[in-house]
Amino acid sequence: MVVAKWGATSDQGIVRSANEDSYVASPPIFVIADGMGGHAAGEIASRIAVEAFGGLIGRNSLSVTEALACVEHANAAILASVHQDDRLAGMSTTITGLILVTVGGLEHWMVFNVGDSRVYRFVNRRLGQLTVDHSEVEEMVAAGILTREQARSYRRRNVVTRALGVEPPPIIDSWVFPVASDDRFIVCSDGLTGELTDSQIEERALQVLDPQALAQDLVDLALLAGGRDNITVIVVDGTHLMDVSEVDEATFPNRNRSPSE
Repeated sequence: MVVAKWGATSDQGIVRSANEDSYVASPPIFVIADGMGGHAAGEIASRIAVEAFGGLIGRNSLSVTEALACVEHANAAILASVHQDDRLAGMSTTITGLILVTVGGLEHWMVFNVGDSRVYRFVNRRLGQLTVDHSEVEEMVAAGILTREQARSYRRRNVVTRALGVEPPPIIDSWVFPVASDDRFIVCSDGLTGELTDSQIEERALQVLDPQALAQDLVDLALLAGGRDNITVIVVDGTHLMDVSEVDEATFPNRNRSPSE
């Protein structure tokens, strides 16, 4: 299996007192969860979500079914935690990601999404959003009630219409497409897109070649723009391929700890 060079970083932002984002960036898994809920429950929900993918890290062959099963397991695990501790009632998390899967004996990228975190694809010097936001504001834009510009200042723009931690389980959007050597992907929580426009993200993706440097640069720009939410960015670059046996990265770089740990 070959995997792309990547970089990732996360920041709690300027306004928030804690970071409720969690992520895993370790081939073939690149996933971000943005937690919601009071009394630190959001960070517990996001941690549970990304840890559901732990058994897939380092796998040389992974199916779409196995990847989607992890999302379903994450939803069930969050609900089980709530049933065990009523202080966690109402906790939930968005989840989105990019996973290298095998389809018909060939490697493909799988993109999936629940909520308003995003995956972008940067190819041929243009940035395109692959995921569709599951949010109240996106539905209003789609219905023609708000323009894209009006949506950026809409007071309920953070209200999501799908998340993990609910019953019945949410519908998971997913897409599968062949690997291309010149692909670059940006996976991010809404702390980035709430502060920067797509054109600003595109401009930096053109200028900064190293994935880790780009991830840090985008977070820094979001902080300068206000940093009103937690900000997490993963950049996956398809132009530098290496064998998975060469990988030596922390499995859960932003594994949030629960109060009992």
